[in-house]
Amino acid sequence: MKGQDAQAPATPALKMLIVLGGIAMLSGFLVVLVDQLTKPIIEANQQRAIERAVFKVVPGATLRRNYLVTPEGVHPAGDVGSGNGITVYGGYDDQGRLKGIAVNGAGMGYAGLVYLLYGYDPDCACIRRFEVLKMTETPGLGDKIISDAGFQANFIGPDGLSARLNGAGTALENAILTVKHGSKQHPWEIDAISGATITSKAVGKALNQSAQNLLPLLAPHLEQLKRIDIAPAESPTNGKGE
Repeated sequence: MKGQDAQAPATPALKMLIVLGGIAMLSGFLVVLVDQLTKPIIEANQQRAIERAVFKVVPGATLRRNYLVTPEGVHPAGDVGSGNGITVYGGYDDQGRLKGIAVNGAGMGYAGLVYLLYGYDPDCACIRRFEVLKMTETPGLGDKIISDAGFQANFIGPDGLSARLNGAGTALENAILTVKHGSKQHPWEIDAISGATITSKAVGKALNQSAQNLLPLLAPHLEQLKRIDIAPAESPTNGKGE
């Protein structure tokens, strides 16, 4: 039949390219638009999660102050431009006495970066606790760093995990190091979890890198952070920013 023998007209290549190009441009625009609209919301949620974690990693803290640590000194976070230093969170009790300082850290685990917040206690020059903010480690293995009592014991006790500076104040006296499960001998070592060694090492790397970068800058200015004046209308709930 003539209808069966007739060939379908060819689609003009130029028109096809124009249509495909238009679809690609629209898709790209929508991706950028969604990213721009959701980015402030995501960042705000992340900030709230960090601020809540401050009171978990700094025992006894009921009030919070945000600071920016730079080579020139320590400043209230709102007094200088963002991105010009290291953000830290001072945790204070109801009387305005410093209980510890919360700091961000990140280390490469098995499936990606492990983001955490840890509490530094200037009185013992040690790390007391840490909270995982985000990670993609294998459930049941890597996530044991959150629930394993033996791993958490690395940070518990009067001396915590040692993060003491050397005599010159330029670096840690001993680098924080994750060691094979059961082989910990020194207060600056972290006893790894058997079966989750890579994630355990990610925690050690995160703490060591962050402490090495921050503490030499922070130590000369600790005295100015040790106490804050509390306004009469201020309460511990307000201080948490919740």
